[in-house]
Amino acid sequence: MTRGIFDAHFHIIDPRFPLVANQGYLPPPFTAEDYNTHAKSLDVTGGAVVSGSFQAMDQTYLVDALERLGSTYVGVTQLPASVSDAEIMELDRRGVRAIRFNLRRGGSEGIVMLAAMARRVHELARWHVEFYVDACELGDLVGELVSLPQIAVDHLGLSSEGLPILLKLVEAGARVKATGFGRVTLDVAAALRAIASVNPRALMFGTDLPSTRARRPFAASDIDLVVDTLGETNGRLALFDNAVALYRPRAV
Repeated sequence: MTRGIFDAHFHIIDPRFPLVANQGYLPPPFTAEDYNTHAKSLDVTGGAVVSGSFQAMDQTYLVDALERLGSTYVGVTQLPASVSDAEIMELDRRGVRAIRFNLRRGGSEGIVMLAAMARRVHELARWHVEFYVDACELGDLVGELVSLPQIAVDHLGLSSEGLPILLKLVEAGARVKATGFGRVTLDVAAALRAIASVNPRALMFGTDLPSTRARRPFAASDIDLVVDTLGETNGRLALFDNAVALYRPRAV
């Protein structure tokens, strides 16, 4: 993999595979081919396909997407607690590297299964756990979260009210996705600086394409914002190095 950008968060929406309406919403198609068109113009050389609420526990779309995108891409999936060890290891072979708990919109396993699943997938396959949640809702869970092997929080934790809690998690080793700038209710540049001041290895940039249900979609200027805010060295960490170290793509 040439350095370029590792896109740590985007979605593939392929109507050939099962989709489940979430809160009455079904997203328009955004196939692997559609994504590649955008990625080429942005110097993206790899990334993480993230399962959305509307994909629930389906793995077929994800396996297909990873085959189409290639070995510099990995998957973040949603799994039921009943998944077998063999299924986890087969998904790992296919390039999956994490499970997601979508606490904001559903479609994933419930929070009650968090600790057991986080430890299980890490022990089996070195996977980590990702959360789509407003960080302000995590206050009562900080003690449990910092005890887990590795976690990542989507979209800068979404809110300014959640930033103090997010920074506590970062201090304990959590990763944070610098994604979805059109979703958040915080000062993006200020949040980036605050997180990097605690741990510059925590931030991982992602496009959040195709930006389903966001107030505004991803723009190429979001990349400039990351570099202009963090500077060249820390910007490079956020755009590539940090995510590659966590996701371990099959080709580097």
